[in-house]
Amino acid sequence: MAIKNNNPSGNRTRKPVSVFVAIGLCCFFYLFGTWQKSGFGKGDSIALEITKHTDCNVFTKLDFESHHNYVEIAQPPKQKIEAFKPCDVKYTDYTPCQEQDRAMTFPRENMIYRERHCPPDDEKLRCLVPAPQGYKTPFPWPKSRDYAHYANVPYKHLTVEKAVQHWVEFKGDVFKFPGGGTMFPQGADAYIDELASVIPIADGSVRTALDTGCGVASWGAYLLKRNVLAMSFAPRDNHEAQVQFALERGVPAVVGVLGTVHLPYPSRAFDMAQCSRCLIPWTANEGTYLKEVDRVLRPGGYWILSGPPINWKTYYQTWKRSKKEVQAEQRKIEELAEQLCWEKKYEKGDLAIWRKKVNDRSCQRNSAAICQSKDADDVWYEKMESCITPFPKVASSKEVAGGELKKFPARLNAVPPRIAKGSVPGVTADLYNEDNKIWRKHVSRYKQLNTLIGSMRYRNVMDMNAGLGGFAAALESPKLWVMNVVPNIAKNTLGVIYERGLIGIYHDWCEGFSTYPRTYDLIHASGIFSLYKGKCKFEDILLEMDRILRPEGAIILRDEVDTMNEVRKITGRMRWDVKLVDHEDGPLVPEKILVGVKQYWVGSSGNSTSGDM
Repeated sequence: MAIKNNNPSGNRTRKPVSVFVAIGLCCFFYLFGTWQKSGFGKGDSIALEITKHTDCNVFTKLDFESHHNYVEIAQPPKQKIEAFKPCDVKYTDYTPCQEQDRAMTFPRENMIYRERHCPPDDEKLRCLVPAPQGYKTPFPWPKSRDYAHYANVPYKHLTVEKAVQHWVEFKGDVFKFPGGGTMFPQGADAYIDELASVIPIADGSVRTALDTGCGVASWGAYLLKRNVLAMSFAPRDNHEAQVQFALERGVPAVVGVLGTVHLPYPSRAFDMAQCSRCLIPWTANEGTYLKEVDRVLRPGGYWILSGPPINWKTYYQTWKRSKKEVQAEQRKIEELAEQLCWEKKYEKGDLAIWRKKVNDRSCQRNSAAICQSKDADDVWYEKMESCITPFPKVASSKEVAGGELKKFPARLNAVPPRIAKGSVPGVTADLYNEDNKIWRKHVSRYKQLNTLIGSMRYRNVMDMNAGLGGFAAALESPKLWVMNVVPNIAKNTLGVIYERGLIGIYHDWCEGFSTYPRTYDLIHASGIFSLYKGKCKFEDILLEMDRILRPEGAIILRDEVDTMNEVRKITGRMRWDVKLVDHEDGPLVPEKILVGVKQYWVGSSGNSTSGDM
């Protein structure tokens, strides 16, 4: 039944009034919003100031509430997320790109089979690599230099094979590292003292060093107290677990070999390099290996050779070689050194030391032997050639090619020569200084979130996307060291990092890193997932992080909020405790920080796992 309208004119009167009221409200709110955004509205600034002064501490159990509230977008109900399963215990020491079975399918010529050979995507392990039964947190530095838990690296092979040379000894339930070595029977300290009589190790001139064929890295371990950072490498071979021992001791090391591809370091990276009975055939392949050492040795740097063929007159019979053979080998090394523009500074007993000249003004070189490549830092998976890397050009005979470096620690924050000379596209001195300032602020925030950062708890630290090395510089301390990783798809800044007196390596995070499981205490990554978006699976990167992170180790990731939410979903399938928190400058900044701790658990027979200590 219709309702009769008794006042048609009243409706006509109210309609214009409603329209005017609506228009008035719209105008009011528009003007009010404009007033706030103009900077005169105080509400946002007050809220931002409160956020800046809020102090949220993360304790070891991560029992804090995040400022950033993760809001799930409403979606249809899904099945329960399936957690990643533990790998079989046989994979306890799994190294994806240096696995023995895969290695043996490659030629032995020129150590090809010991190079990186990564599994294709369909053969990757997508499970959590377990720790061995009885695993314990490594001893804190500096005790870890001399002792390691047997349960963590349960291999006695070297204690037998290298017993006379005092590499490592087994005592009770620990390994002891006496500091001996094949070529320093009196100990690493005495050996380094002899080096220091020729090389200016004490005054900060020498900061970065390379140890080729490092054993258990005692040379690098004892250089640390002299403020020298050594990058040590050795293959995964019959000297079982030598690099694993090094990292367990808290000494920088990677699995690697001089084979057919370039070392994963930039040119002019190291102030000093050594071969202590490393048994690398320096004269083979027209001296290719020695030329590669020359590429990574900075002008004015030192090369140390102890062992064959030095002192061949004394040892040729012990080495079961003829006089003629070893004499010819040493003569060839001397000839190569002259071609490389190296000058011999010392030879006594088993030790010889050369110094690379600061420029090529006084060198007699055959121009045909010079490498024609324009970029000596473009080396990831690139084949070595038997050519000599040219010195950077100089204007005078006294100028250091590539630029002179300040002594450490002044070198850490001084503008690196590569930046000062404009060699890094888009990076100026002002940008470099601003980057340092930003990273000091970031690290200050990290220390609020995890109060153990900067303590003895985190010794081996990794930065997965190191940029200019600002994170490592802000953390610099004798208590820790940082492996600065520059992804092969990022801006090539690794040369800058070495010029600062830090160490690092090139890597592709779509592949396994050249290390054993459980070798890092703290892993940091800024923008790594945005960098690799669409290039490989996030879960593969996170599983690799889990492989190399120690039980109860920590992670700090920062990236855009959408990316961090995606990453956090995946970590929900792992044995990590994580929290997503705001940027230092508050919740309005879209970049977020994910902090977390890996749970303690070990493998056991039958694929089951235990979380018991």
